[in-house]
Amino acid sequence: MDETLDLKTREGLPDALRALVADFPRDAWQSHENFAGLVAFWLDRHMMFRRLSEMLRSDAEAAQDGRLAREQMLPRLSRFGGMLVQSLHGHHQIEDMHYFPILSGKERALERGFEILDRDHHAMDGLLNRFTAAANGVIKGQTEPGVFREEVLSFEAMLLRHLEDEEDLIVPVILKHGPDGLS
Repeated sequence: MDETLDLKTREGLPDALRALVADFPRDAWQSHENFAGLVAFWLDRHMMFRRLSEMLRSDAEAAQDGRLAREQMLPRLSRFGGMLVQSLHGHHQIEDMHYFPILSGKERALERGFEILDRDHHAMDGLLNRFTAAANGVIKGQTEPGVFREEVLSFEAMLLRHLEDEEDLIVPVILKHGPDGLS
């Protein structure tokens, strides 16, 4: 596959895979009749991933700068880091096994986009493993918060790229075809 489509280096999906975004622009999603229910729930999950990642990065920065005590950071890191990792794994499994096959069947011209997103999920497994190892290092006192912050920054950059691309591909398909057969 084209290296420019790798999660680590791409700046977005090719225009051909974003074709439906022109017909279903982001600023009109919430007012669409097919938004409520599945799309709203799915985007809420994505927002949760963004917020957890941002919070963990913010905590690591505060701990690194001495604004957050270690004993305050550790329970938050354990709880919210675990929540992020477990939720992302489950979310990706559901997408790969259920949503992606159905949605790609509704828009055959976008199959390549679903392949890219599936490949992202596999790449993110490695990122989640690194993230978990770094978080566990902080919890065990083996890693400084600054080292963990760098891991979170790397993870967060790829997570945000993936979420935006996934939304640009999937939401317009669901808005166009409706959520039938997806739940």
